[in-house]
Amino acid sequence: MEIKETQAKSILVKSKLPESDYVINCYTGCGFGCSYCYASFMGRFVGKKITDWGEYVYAKVNAPELLKKELSKLKDNGKGVTILFSSVTDPFQAAEAKYKLSEKCLIVLADYGFEGTLSVLTKSPTVLKVVPILKRLKDIDVGITITSIDDKISRYFEKFAPNASARIETLTKLNQEGIKTYAFLGPLLPHFVAEKNKIKNVLDAIYKTGTRRLFIEHINLAPYIKDRMLHELKDVNPEFLTKFYSSQSKDYREELNTVIYKLLKSYDFELLHNMILCHKDGA
Repeated sequence: MEIKETQAKSILVKSKLPESDYVINCYTGCGFGCSYCYASFMGRFVGKKITDWGEYVYAKVNAPELLKKELSKLKDNGKGVTILFSSVTDPFQAAEAKYKLSEKCLIVLADYGFEGTLSVLTKSPTVLKVVPILKRLKDIDVGITITSIDDKISRYFEKFAPNASARIETLTKLNQEGIKTYAFLGPLLPHFVAEKNKIKNVLDAIYKTGTRRLFIEHINLAPYIKDRMLHELKDVNPEFLTKFYSSQSKDYREELNTVIYKLLKSYDFELLHNMILCHKDGA
């Protein structure tokens, strides 16, 4: 793993995502190295290849100082503004233990008296260490990415990320602390293609944590992502691969949507955006 310290030019960046106005990414690259991650395209900005994803992390060591300056661009202490931690990296990956950049930026926002909505999306139980800081913020929610409840499945696609079981436990603890949460059930991984009944097991597990909000998204199978994933699936039997390829078809997605929407009627989840999202690249 290559770890490098860099100086960012900006840290509070306008977002192209519909659910946030700004994003904060304290790191370029991600040590979790998930095979399906769309953010692997970030490598081209630092001289890395798509296949290098998971092998480098560049820490933007001036992020907290930059954020202090850039918050001045917000009116009314950010009232009505939504900021996401993070869009192309995990804010609480292993490098955070050394650099604490996400933690320091959260402190900056709390000290500033940020009046908008702050959303944190992570796979890491490390987020629990900053709960006291999160509680200082007016409007905060934390999303935990849940792609499976089977540690073997999560380890297969998410080599160095925390186990699925640890993420479920993290959701439970966040809810016990009174932090507003959501589960990001995405991407819908290929194992759902072969065994759709496993979706109910995931929904059951999320429901038991106390989380009642879901963000669900189909897998993005842009060519660069598919190439990386198929490398990970090289030892899988051909029948599974055939089903895997079908997950990029409109018919498959509609079939899976029908299954999920039917299951959701048995719970009182709030489905964020009122729909299961799909990347255009997966069409």
